[in-house]
Amino acid sequence: MCAACGVPGHVAEPDVLTAAPPTADLATSAAPAAPVARFAALRNRDCRPYLIGTGLSMMADNVEHVITYWVLWQTFHSPALTGFQVISHWVPFLLCSVWFGSLADRHDCRRVIQAAQALFMLVSVAWGVLFLTGTLRIWEACVLLVLHGLAGSLWGPGEQLMLHDFVGRDELPSAVRLNATFRSLGILFGPVVGSALLLGLGPTRGIFANVLIYLPLTLFLFRTKFTGHTREGAARRPRVGALDALRVLRDVSSDRTLVSMVVLAGLGSFFVGASLQSSMPIFAHDLGAGGAGTAYGVLLFANGAGGVIGGVLLEATGRIRPTVRTAVVSTLVYGVTTLGFALTGSYLAAVGLLLVGGVANLASMSIGQTIVQLRAPAADRGRVVGLYGMSANGLRAGSGFTVGLLGAAVGVHVSLGLSAAALVLGTLLAGVVALRALRPTTT
Repeated sequence: MCAACGVPGHVAEPDVLTAAPPTADLATSAAPAAPVARFAALRNRDCRPYLIGTGLSMMADNVEHVITYWVLWQTFHSPALTGFQVISHWVPFLLCSVWFGSLADRHDCRRVIQAAQALFMLVSVAWGVLFLTGTLRIWEACVLLVLHGLAGSLWGPGEQLMLHDFVGRDELPSAVRLNATFRSLGILFGPVVGSALLLGLGPTRGIFANVLIYLPLTLFLFRTKFTGHTREGAARRPRVGALDALRVLRDVSSDRTLVSMVVLAGLGSFFVGASLQSSMPIFAHDLGAGGAGTAYGVLLFANGAGGVIGGVLLEATGRIRPTVRTAVVSTLVYGVTTLGFALTGSYLAAVGLLLVGGVANLASMSIGQTIVQLRAPAADRGRVVGLYGMSANGLRAGSGFTVGLLGAAVGVHVSLGLSAAALVLGTLLAGVVALRALRPTTT
């Protein structure tokens, strides 16, 4: 019987990230696995179109933000609504990710993701109808913003389970890195495409055109045979309920390695999160070399490009393995570069720090996501991934307080610097606890 999964006749795979050796260092506790080809997930004919579709859907998500946020500001000029845009996007991740993970555990992930994509498209169509008829009111905007956030949180757990199903354990680090890279590409090019649609077609036709960008992923999921569960055979399918979700949280708490990844993701999300991008106009004004608009565009591009560059470099070199130690170091680098960005008065230094920070942030998140997937019990993987998503995405709403509201009192440079310092200290503490748990016990 396999000690890791309890299935008769199954032998646990010798992988450095299995839950079997919790007291050994993940980087040295097992014999080295066979080398995995670079860009392995892109070589997989089933995973490749999925990654491309994911990038396009992420781009459509950001295109919608560009168009709708512009229209909402032009229509209502409401700072409160601007704040609600951030809250409505991330709070659904905080409140619903574990439950949506239950749905991914229980049901065909293809259909779960398609439901999320359908909700994205429905929201875009609704925006278009309201723009076309000129009947948009604040309460309708708030409802659509919440529905958009719910679609994103519904998408997350099923997306990760599909990656595991496409490539299996050995190539999962590659799949998670490349998925994060394609998402970063979507985030990077979303504002570009959104601005082009807004200027070329106008907000109404632009938002209707955006619906088409969601279609490639949605249609591909009708063609693929993978469901998110095909590698697990007849594995137990748990009930979907709040009490069962609490059971999973209790079970996870005994795995310090897994908990440490959730904590690291939450630290970066809560203390920096979405605030770095939202506060960028202020930094562009203060650091602007020439026109503030140009400075703002370059800083935004550097912030997004770092994630893309990081994903490509990590995949091309294959030198950084998904271990607790590398996750801690990556998070520390992200915190230190963010602190440097908050304090620097040099525009060129700020651009360089954003690039390095983007690389480190992608490394931290992709490593954490990989470890969580590999250590999660097969039957509860969706909920465990949902727990990670709750921490990594849902707590981003907190950055509006740690950087935004605090910045109103002491200045954004100071608030971001204090938040980055808190991230560094929290990471050091979490890293010490996590790495101590990996030390071999002596008798």
